[in-house]
Amino acid sequence: MRRREKHNDSKELAQDLRQDFDVSWYKRMLSAPVDTEKLPIGMKVFGVLCVLGALFALYEVVLAVVSTVQLFTEGQMNQLGLSTIVVTFIHLADIGLLAACFAVFGIRLFRNQRRFAALVIYAVYVLLLAGAICSLMLYGVNPRLAVYVGLFALLVAFQIYLDPSLRQERQLQRKLHESELRDEQEEGTLGRDRSGRGYIALNFFNLFWIFVAASFIGDVMESIFHVLVVDPGHWQDRAGLLFGQFSPIYGCGALLMTLFLNRFYKSNVILIFFVSAVIGGAFEFFVSLFMQYTFGAVAWDYTGQWLSIDGRTCGWAMGCWGLLGVLWIKLLLPFLLWLVDLIPWNWRYSITAVAAVFMAADCIMSLQALDCWYERLSGNPVVSPIQHFYADHFNDQFMENRFQSMTVNPGSAVRGGH
Repeated sequence: MRRREKHNDSKELAQDLRQDFDVSWYKRMLSAPVDTEKLPIGMKVFGVLCVLGALFALYEVVLAVVSTVQLFTEGQMNQLGLSTIVVTFIHLADIGLLAACFAVFGIRLFRNQRRFAALVIYAVYVLLLAGAICSLMLYGVNPRLAVYVGLFALLVAFQIYLDPSLRQERQLQRKLHESELRDEQEEGTLGRDRSGRGYIALNFFNLFWIFVAASFIGDVMESIFHVLVVDPGHWQDRAGLLFGQFSPIYGCGALLMTLFLNRFYKSNVILIFFVSAVIGGAFEFFVSLFMQYTFGAVAWDYTGQWLSIDGRTCGWAMGCWGLLGVLWIKLLLPFLLWLVDLIPWNWRYSITAVAAVFMAADCIMSLQALDCWYERLSGNPVVSPIQHFYADHFNDQFMENRFQSMTVNPGSAVRGGH
């Protein structure tokens, strides 16, 4: 009886908060458009600096393109190989697009068009990710990556600041959200898509735990498959990160499956199978290409297999991805959602924050360890403090034992001149 009364009180609180928020929002919309609020002069100065910096970057890109084309026509880039040349031009194009977006962002910011400026940032996020990937391929883990990370963090801060909502409205939203979390957990619908168009809510909390769980399940599944089918009786560690039994390719694959198939969870199994097969095959191909071009690493090779595509994926592998997609959407995702919902709502943010920091550190250190391993195998001297750290704690023998399914050939990487 007390629980029902508490539940009713919680619903009434949520209704009151929602009504207060709606009234505040409508008053704000009727009284003054968001873009009429004056930005501090410092923000407008920053907008001007963005435009000037973008123009300078575009000028540098044009000079770099002209110089690269000239070297290419003179035959001086032939020794680098086609892969390096292609990635170089993609990187230059990405920087050019980034500069153009920053110019638009600066102009909109100077003209006080906050909403449009905030929307431009989403395009910049994608271009920053593409630029970081190209930088990894061409130069490995290097100080240039700090520029991309710094710009990303700066834009996140600006996007939060440019959010047209008032602080009071954000506080009301947070209280409303907490109240709704209580209701949903008591009703057993926590984490579900409230619009009804998809199966789960595509928020950071759900997507993060999908990545973690799928990374762990994928590693265990692949290890068992290897010991039973590929090489009976021989156990091989299939982990893809330095710490923990995680295979991030399965975590990222599960994220893609969830994002693309969230609205198709009630669809025909055959449709889910074929969509999952295409998504999984394309993702596997891209990851193989990225690993080889960046670190000269090969973790799988389907050469000679049925419908092999450059040895990076094949017909039966795509079929496995299709089957995994069906199992994921129909069985594993509902079970995972139920499992995650066992975490008390008032603990979930703290636990998720700690886990996210660990996973981020694990991923970053894994990339650095692979990069240092690549440098050592390339015969380059160990000079920087970071290289000494990884040479002492994660030497060649450790890396070979940790990543048993992976072979590294520096000559096949883009920066190796392949």
